[in-house]
Amino acid sequence: CLDQDGKVHEFDSRWRTEDCDDCSCSRGGIGCCTSYMRPVDYDEEKCESIFNKETCSYKVVEKDDHSKECPVHSWVG
Repeated sequence: CLDQDGKVHEFDSRWRTEDCDDCSCSRGGIGCCTSYMRPVDYDEEKCESIFNKETCSYKVVEKDDHSKECPVHSWVG
C-alpha cells in the first residue's frame, strides 16, 4: 500500500500518522481513522480544548488558567 505521504506499507501492517490517525493496509487498500476522542460536552464559554500531537489526546482547561482542567461530560471519536 502507498500512503498519502508516498510511503510504502506491507499488507496486514498498521501505523499511526503524524496527524494521529491509526491506519492499516490490506489487499483491499488502506483504511484510517482517528486514534483519539474529541471533547464535545463541556463549558465552552469558560473552557477550551487543546490537542496534544505528542500524546494524540485532548485536554480541556480553563481559558484563563491552563493549569485547571474542566469537566467533560461527553467525548466522540
